[in-house]
Amino acid sequence: MHNFELISNILCPYTQRAAIQLAEKGQEARRTYIDLADKPDWFIRLSPLGKVPLLRVGDTAVFETAVICEYIEEATVGQAPMWPDRALDRARHRAWAEFASTVIADVFGFYMAPEEAAFERERSELAGRFARLESQLAGAGPYFGGERFGLVDAAFAPIFRLLETFDRLADFRLLQGLPATAAYRHKLAERPSVRAAVVPEYGQVFMRYLAGRGSYMSRLVTAEATSVEA
Repeated sequence: MHNFELISNILCPYTQRAAIQLAEKGQEARRTYIDLADKPDWFIRLSPLGKVPLLRVGDTAVFETAVICEYIEEATVGQAPMWPDRALDRARHRAWAEFASTVIADVFGFYMAPEEAAFERERSELAGRFARLESQLAGAGPYFGGERFGLVDAAFAPIFRLLETFDRLADFRLLQGLPATAAYRHKLAERPSVRAAVVPEYGQVFMRYLAGRGSYMSRLVTAEATSVEA
């Protein structure tokens, strides 16, 4: 068993990717949560870019999500490989894992849009990203590469977790007309490694985070909370 410590803030979707991978590999990792608005000195010394996730392996710190996941894959040879066997298939999966990273940035733009018109533009852009994913899922399944759960799935699962919070506010039609993506979302949510990748109160913490962003969605969160209290 490796001496892994996964360092993050409590909400980071990129960290969830590594946490899911470690769970799929049967590897335990200590989880350390920090406040990115008040980074501890020890974290600043370890992380050259000041970003999470950070994987500490003994006295060595590994940073950047893709690098962390590649290290975990190489360090656990013989345990449930999460990239395909063929080189071209691996390249395709790596590319779509990077696509997932771009979608996370789009999700950020969606919930940070300051007013309704910008919000609608971001919503449309994000829905378009999911439409591109739909084209890759049609006829496959239940996972991105077929029957075997892989790192592309670990990359998309945290995105769909964010959609669970958005669904509490309204139907934003992000997956409208995308049956394969909707089915994929629900399949990933059932995976034990995905469910265990976050703290139990993740949804409530994310809602509080959204409420404090000063964005159009922040006002929707406030309205939802007011309607619950009424």
